[in-house]
Amino acid sequence: MKSRRFGWITSGPFFAVHVLAVVGVAMSGWSWKGFALAIGLYYLRMFGVTGGYHRYFSHRTYRTSRFFQFVLAWLAQSSFQKGALWWAAHHRIHHKYSDTPKDPHSFRDYGFWYSHVGWILSKDTEETELRRVSDLARYPELMWLNKYHLVPGVLLGVGLFFAGGWHALLWGLFVSTSLLWHGTFTINSLSHWMGRRRYATSDDSKNSLILALVTMGEGWHNNHHYYQRSTRQGFFWWEIDLTFYILRALSVVGVVWDLQSPPAAVRAANRIKDLPAADAAAPLLPEAPLSVPTAALADAE
Repeated sequence: MKSRRFGWITSGPFFAVHVLAVVGVAMSGWSWKGFALAIGLYYLRMFGVTGGYHRYFSHRTYRTSRFFQFVLAWLAQSSFQKGALWWAAHHRIHHKYSDTPKDPHSFRDYGFWYSHVGWILSKDTEETELRRVSDLARYPELMWLNKYHLVPGVLLGVGLFFAGGWHALLWGLFVSTSLLWHGTFTINSLSHWMGRRRYATSDDSKNSLILALVTMGEGWHNNHHYYQRSTRQGFFWWEIDLTFYILRALSVVGVVWDLQSPPAAVRAANRIKDLPAADAAAPLLPEAPLSVPTAALADAE
């Protein structure tokens, strides 16, 4: 059983943001302009989480310049989900041990609460295992951001306050961040519980259109667990993947490059519907261990 020893330095601000969001809206009243600001900053920073933390730093599924690498880390960390190196290290552990007791947030082993939010507040997950992100730790600017991971979010709050006072701070930071946290965390919890499985993997990952819309494409989680190398997680045209569309647009103007898509053989292979009933009920084929492509180590220079 995972430790429930919560780090109160982390937990206190986490709960305080939720309280400020709820109480602030209750006291100041509903605002459609405020809600639009919250949703706009939700999706802007969600791209930092999905395109930055996840598809770039954790899996290195595309390449970019050293400057834009820093921009991605800054944008991602404005979500108050700790440093890019911290996030990537824990996510790589998740894939190596997915849905086993060694998984930092296994829904199968620890239930909804711990997989959704408890794990990120636990003392067991406070440290960054740099050996798991040695490809990223060689950049001093990323190491600095990882150490001072609150800086981007705090500066966002300061900017919102000076731009629009308490109203902008309430909706743009407290409300938006509360929604963003839980939107992101659904992939650790709900996407291992609700949805449909296309591919036989050793974990409980599932695909969900609803979660894909909430998380800009991360809801195609079974696809991702089956073939982690792909930048594109909506493997088929009807699987909406907003993060990939944005990265594709950025690739057109040369900001990012070498985006990966699943080969036809991957998309067609190991379909659960094509397996004998016994195999479909008990998936046998674990995905390959996460590895960082050699080419990715030479980018961002």
